[in-house]
Amino acid sequence: MNKALLILIVLITLKTEAQTSVLQHADSLYLNGNYSKAIEQYKTLSKTEEVFDKIAKAYIAIGNYDAALEYYQKSLEANPDDALVKYEYAKLLSKTKKFKEASTQFNELVYIDYKNPNYHYELGLVLEALNDSTAMNRFRSAYDLDQTHQKAIYKIARSYVKKRAYEQAEYFINKGLESYENNVSLISLKAQNYYNKDDYKNSKIWFQKLVQLGESSEFIHVKLSVIHAELSEYEEAIEQRKRALNFNPYDSNGLFLIGTYYERLNDYENAEKYILQCLKLKDVPLDYEYQKLGTIYNRQQKYKEAIASFQTALKENPDNINSAFYMVVSKDKYYADTDAKIKLYEDFKTQYPESFYVKLANMRLQELKEEKFMNED
Repeated sequence: MNKALLILIVLITLKTEAQTSVLQHADSLYLNGNYSKAIEQYKTLSKTEEVFDKIAKAYIAIGNYDAALEYYQKSLEANPDDALVKYEYAKLLSKTKKFKEASTQFNELVYIDYKNPNYHYELGLVLEALNDSTAMNRFRSAYDLDQTHQKAIYKIARSYVKKRAYEQAEYFINKGLESYENNVSLISLKAQNYYNKDDYKNSKIWFQKLVQLGESSEFIHVKLSVIHAELSEYEEAIEQRKRALNFNPYDSNGLFLIGTYYERLNDYENAEKYILQCLKLKDVPLDYEYQKLGTIYNRQQKYKEAIASFQTALKENPDNINSAFYMVVSKDKYYADTDAKIKLYEDFKTQYPESFYVKLANMRLQELKEEKFMNED
């Protein structure tokens, strides 16, 4: 063999081995999380086009998505038929909200391999982001190709839950749970589906299953609280509302409802406490809330405080006839003078002659006048 040729072969072999060594070192750096160093090593290779996709993945790992997109493009220019690179590129386009470009790539992938369910699902996500009504067709195609595709099933089931198409929603939810019984997304949909049709007993079972699986959110605890209240389980309703307050401590409506639940339990002290907290937070007309507080004071025989609450309710809404009559009743209990009590009801009749409460006022007036007559005797 020619000596020069032998030297050339040796040099080529050494260079190839060196390049292989660099590639192995770069791969090792990548696998160990040293992504920037891995990128440096990949870029020293003579045939960089063979590792463009690896450089792109390393850039994704350090959060440089623009550079990653650039190298995926370079990789596809070098290897236009590489479906895996095209798929990763399309997903990154979607992640960076370049939905039109992503749609183009996913459509090409669907054309390349129509039977790949995930291509349909990912295309559905992109179309959904573009407010394209055909997105659901892609989710259905993904499901038809793989009836255990949890993410596609969730999208389909959720659309039926939103439409309140209870039976269709139940069908797809159950199909998903057959292959993954602890899918919290589907369990949540099942709970909501029962809730929407006022089936509170079954809804409670599924919301409680979410809690058992470690899920906790304002949404879950608010729904459970409402369900317990609908089932007259007020202690549990209070507990769940308090857990919801951990996520939103300034929810005045939640505080008010806790107060009303305590009232149902005849725990007027706590009812007063929570409704007062509610009132401190609200900056809208509060006649109903002050009226409720007044009735709670009455139940505790705190008539002076009740009168003040009803007066405040009337300041908030002068047309609130309920508060006006409740205040008269509170003053009736608070005042000792019978003539003063009679005047209260007479004045109420004059001010609200068409009110339903006039009948009750007349009944009480008759009692007071008889009482006055008996005392005079």
